[in-house]
Amino acid sequence: MAKHYDIVIIGTGSGNSIPGPEFDNKSIAIVEKGVFGGTCLNVGCIPTKMYVYAADVARTIEHAGTYGIQGSFDGVDWQSIVQRVFDKRIDPIAAGGEAYRRGPETPNIDVYDQHASFTGPRTLSVGSEEITGDTIIIATGSRPVIPTAIAESGVRYYTNEDIMRLPELPRRMTIVGAGFIACEFAHVFSALGVEVTQLVRSDRMLRGIDDDIAAAFAKAAESQWTVKYDTEVVSATLGISLALSDGSTLDTDVLLVATGRTPNGDQMNLAAAGVEMDEDRVKVDEFGRTTAEGVWALGDVSSPYQLKHVANAEMRAVKHNIAHPQDLRSMPHDFVPAAVFSNPQIAYVGLTETEAREKYDVTVKVQKYGDVAYGWAMEDTDGFAKLIADRSTGKLLGAHIIGPQASTLIQQLITVMAFDLDCREVATKQYWIHPALPELIENALLGLEF
Repeated sequence: MAKHYDIVIIGTGSGNSIPGPEFDNKSIAIVEKGVFGGTCLNVGCIPTKMYVYAADVARTIEHAGTYGIQGSFDGVDWQSIVQRVFDKRIDPIAAGGEAYRRGPETPNIDVYDQHASFTGPRTLSVGSEEITGDTIIIATGSRPVIPTAIAESGVRYYTNEDIMRLPELPRRMTIVGAGFIACEFAHVFSALGVEVTQLVRSDRMLRGIDDDIAAAFAKAAESQWTVKYDTEVVSATLGISLALSDGSTLDTDVLLVATGRTPNGDQMNLAAAGVEMDEDRVKVDEFGRTTAEGVWALGDVSSPYQLKHVANAEMRAVKHNIAHPQDLRSMPHDFVPAAVFSNPQIAYVGLTETEAREKYDVTVKVQKYGDVAYGWAMEDTDGFAKLIADRSTGKLLGAHIIGPQASTLIQQLITVMAFDLDCREVATKQYWIHPALPELIENALLGLEF
């Protein structure tokens, strides 16, 4: 006989944050077929940024002479890096999170560690067991997409899910892909001394990013590692030898596939539960409800944004909606920012210039890092902030930054948009510490013409 629960949560990324004091009187099942904690903790945001920071330090040493500092980059203790990230941080946190959910601290929660698949309305088979729930939350995330030519070749390839645990640092690496993940790992491994070649299927990297930012990043990337545009892998043979679409052959030691991620909803027999798909994502309404009564979804499996901060925000909305069915909150999809932790760093929020010009009479300002005092100190000659505003209202429509600490600097511009502030007042009605780096934003705001 199936065991029944008040709430069933499938996935332990953002979904693991749903249980709280308001549900202490509810019976809860948490299902996780993989490592507890989800993509962000184990193979995504957190460990990758720890590697990025190490790469940033390596680049800083490499360019120390710019500032009159004598220093040299003499190599990498790869095992030490891996151990710092996983043995000392990530793995204990993941294990601790699972132990907590299984322990006496949460007596109302049962944990299942097998794959969940629907067998009927609000009914799941989990391994050899069957469970049911009044409320079911699908938060199963996404998985790497593997091009057919590589998947069928038999060649050993890596993804973000295992590349960070390489047994040793290779001499050569080929990265297939041109998105966030590909560009971040290209920075990591090239900075740590690997000969990196990045294969880009189209004529540009980071599709969807503002044109000026994408062009600046491409120039910077090409100065650090090899980038081949309009190039795909046609076939691969053991060794590893890649036959490319331009007719050439590329030999490499490690192949990293970073061609995007696809939602995991298709692995759950959703039709049996009456849960519909919207193309490759689980279909949800503005409140996170699927097409089946009592079934909700959040995060990569259903969201238009594959970003951890969006998954967390959706989790908070769904958590509220389950607890307060008479006071539903919409999924928070306004002014969603993103960052690329490569070299240089990129961050953005809102419309690109092309998108904004289609709808508004815009004013645009490009402010260089090198034209503010702290930028001089950094000797930065390439970074810039680009702001796009509505000329008639003073409202910020888009903000795009490429350069050091872009992901931090963008936050004040997210605030401007989220609270519907007037750019003219933001620039003049507060202090900007001199000569701190936020003067980049101050000067960009002051440079907008209204």
